[in-house]
Amino acid sequence: MTAHETPGFWRHYVFSTDHKMIAKQYYFTALVMAVFAAVWSMLIRLQLALPGHTWPFLSKLFPGLYQEGVLLPERYLSLVTMHGTVMIFFVISLALVSSFGNFVIPLQVGARDMAYPFLNMLSYWTVVPACLLMLGSFFAPDGAAGSGWTAYPPLSALSEAAPGSGLGQTLWILAMALWIASFTMGGLNFITTILNLRARGMSMRRMPLATWTFFIASVIGILCFPALTAAAIMLLLDRVGATSFFLPSGLVVAGQLLSYRGGGGSPLLFQHLFWFLGHPEVYVLVLPALGIAFDVLAAGARRPVYGYHTSIWALIVVAVLSMIVWGHHMFVSGMNPYVGEYFSIATVTITAPFAVLAMNMVGTLWRAEIRLNTALLYALAMIAAIGVGGIGGIFLATATSDIYLHNSYFVVGHFHLMIAVVTFFGIFAGTYHWFPKLFGRMLNEALGRLHFWLTVPAVIVGFVAMHLLGMAGEQRHLYDPTAYAFLQPVQWLNVFISVVLGVAAAAQFVFLGNLFYSMFFGAPASENPWEATTLEWTTPSPAPHGNWPGEVPTVYCEPYEYRTGDDPHGYRSQATPGAKPPAAEPLPQAAR
Repeated sequence: MTAHETPGFWRHYVFSTDHKMIAKQYYFTALVMAVFAAVWSMLIRLQLALPGHTWPFLSKLFPGLYQEGVLLPERYLSLVTMHGTVMIFFVISLALVSSFGNFVIPLQVGARDMAYPFLNMLSYWTVVPACLLMLGSFFAPDGAAGSGWTAYPPLSALSEAAPGSGLGQTLWILAMALWIASFTMGGLNFITTILNLRARGMSMRRMPLATWTFFIASVIGILCFPALTAAAIMLLLDRVGATSFFLPSGLVVAGQLLSYRGGGGSPLLFQHLFWFLGHPEVYVLVLPALGIAFDVLAAGARRPVYGYHTSIWALIVVAVLSMIVWGHHMFVSGMNPYVGEYFSIATVTITAPFAVLAMNMVGTLWRAEIRLNTALLYALAMIAAIGVGGIGGIFLATATSDIYLHNSYFVVGHFHLMIAVVTFFGIFAGTYHWFPKLFGRMLNEALGRLHFWLTVPAVIVGFVAMHLLGMAGEQRHLYDPTAYAFLQPVQWLNVFISVVLGVAAAAQFVFLGNLFYSMFFGAPASENPWEATTLEWTTPSPAPHGNWPGEVPTVYCEPYEYRTGDDPHGYRSQATPGAKPPAAEPLPQAAR
């Protein structure tokens, strides 16, 4: 097999079917959306830290959000809604899954490209109008959607329910429908490529854990997205078709009884459909971050992944359990206590395979020969973030404690640690690790470490502090916490959180500067700068069209063959013929 011919400008840079270029398109689209979401988050934190302050210059910058220097309350809810929606679906999903999945999968399994290159291109150009619709909703007459990123009805189902429930909410639904279509196309492509296009010798039990996590995440998505698709269609019909799937009888809005609706619907039905996708979506994002961390840990520690096969089974168990625990988001919805007890037990159970994964990460570091680069720093920080965030999850998994903490800043802090901090650490680790293969140049290591030390302590401390606010009783979505006397003594925490998260936001300028400067002026990268063992490091940097200039390599061993006794470099590429090297030493009894 020979590499494909190099396409022209438009087919290479715009309407490309090359998985590597599409990965770059997803990545830079996510970066643009991240800038918007970060600005919105800073406006939110500014309001929470100094709720009585006026900002005349912000009225000039954002005339639709501010009046006379004051953030409008209804626009505050729109900012919260759009920040959550864009960060989860249009930043983390695009950068972590769509971008790295597109880039890594063919290279790690030994394929020339994705199974369906045209569908791959179509998936990207489906998400672009979704981004434009989401951003354009701010220009709707009544502003962007304001019903929260979960879009609970009746606020999301009735255009007259509240400011932000009009055209902006409709555009939100349409954007999410396009996102679901894009992600479904990508997931089908990932699964088909992994199952059908693996190189000779690349069995499923020889795949790197990064590819395993993209595969499992795609399977979860394919199984769960139909529920949200159905919910979005029914919600749109409730809004524009006078149906009442989610609207009960007797609704009163602005003192008026809505008698023209048929009634008989249930808002709880939407919650069940949403969280049947919403909670597995957490693992659609977190599992690829873990897979990236495993690859980076093995290369940086110069050790085989401890418990490689048990990690695969733990990932599968997490995937199965993720689909039967959605009800813990609804403990206060009036569900039968026995049903709540089931969801509590099932949710707590998921911590067991997660603990296996975390301990296997720690075990990989046993007797390691650490090469402490920036990618490894972020992988190590991810282990810490999983531990800290997981502790809070136990309280929210148990009905008795969740009833007190539900809808509080405890939930906000936990959610950000797990769905934002862990996943962003995965994005950063993947960026620093695979940047040489993407662009053929090295990122600046000094700037990378500066970025790490400005970011990691700030985000962990800031989101842990949110747990304290939640235990003090502060509810999410509050426009002015000082309006409540019992929250005034802890208002200093809001100021502190805003300052440390502001530092973390400012640190991303270091990352962006390093990224764009190194793309053009970074030190040239060798074929395998990390001396890693997986197949993507057997091709030139950057990888050419068709991935390998000659024959696709044959795979001879498992993915993490480091510290081999018969190899002078202490590692063996999967493409290197030879006997299987000895397995890693087991952990001593005291460390188990």
